[in-house]
Amino acid sequence: MSLRTLLSAAILLAGLSAAEAETLYFSAIPDEDDTALKARFDKVADYLAGELGVDVEFVPVKSYAASVTAFRNDQIQLAWFGGLTGVQARMVSPGARAIAQGAEDREFVTYFIANAETGLTASDAFPMEMEGHSFTFGAKTSTSGRLMPDFYIREETGKAPEEFFSRVGFSGDHSQTLRLVSTGAYEIGALNFSVYDKAVTDGLPEIETAKIIWKTPPYPDYSWTIRGDVDARFGEGFTDRVQAALIGMTDPDLLASFPRSGFIPASNADYAPIETVGKELGLLE
Repeated sequence: MSLRTLLSAAILLAGLSAAEAETLYFSAIPDEDDTALKARFDKVADYLAGELGVDVEFVPVKSYAASVTAFRNDQIQLAWFGGLTGVQARMVSPGARAIAQGAEDREFVTYFIANAETGLTASDAFPMEMEGHSFTFGAKTSTSGRLMPDFYIREETGKAPEEFFSRVGFSGDHSQTLRLVSTGAYEIGALNFSVYDKAVTDGLPEIETAKIIWKTPPYPDYSWTIRGDVDARFGEGFTDRVQAALIGMTDPDLLASFPRSGFIPASNADYAPIETVGKELGLLE
């Protein structure tokens, strides 16, 4: 191979590396159906690319745990995490920062829903009448679908969920929890309030047989979290630019896909309560 060919190959490889370095990869916890997630976040990728002047690509993941692993391994540099997965990701990626959250995420709540045939009705007090029924959480490391409902079940009943309910399962995501409770596969479930409220807005049939019976006290939840090395890769001040782009997201269609009314600044300290509960339940080391 000639020297000219070798030099050309080296230049080509250098160009490819530079192009790869200019792509910001991001992901999100799979808290809804894959199709819904892709529709949501491909539009967000286009928005961020326009605001930041770099290529931005959404990388789907199969599980909550996979989103944390991808962040740790630098397969993604930015992620829309739940409260617990955000804490997990920041623990395994030194320098990572929570930079934004939905306006609703400062005081997030979980809905407990019940199949209409149980006869359970809405109550301001924790519904002890749930005892002996079947129950499903969402994903095993979901903040709103597992961590906080698990915490409140233990606090209110003095029992582990497996002791209080006749059968306990994990649906995998909030949309599936709604479906399982609506069909009676599980009599009761816990899910993200925004997923249920969106189902009401969209007029989904599941809400006819899956009714809200209780909502938890508020807690901090979702965050946009970014790796600590992005400024070195994309230029000084890049983290601040990403934060500004997220907070500046005002397109109603983009915001409705989360759904959030807007994004506000966030910091790691905002999620201290989630870290505390995660450690109490043995979900964080």
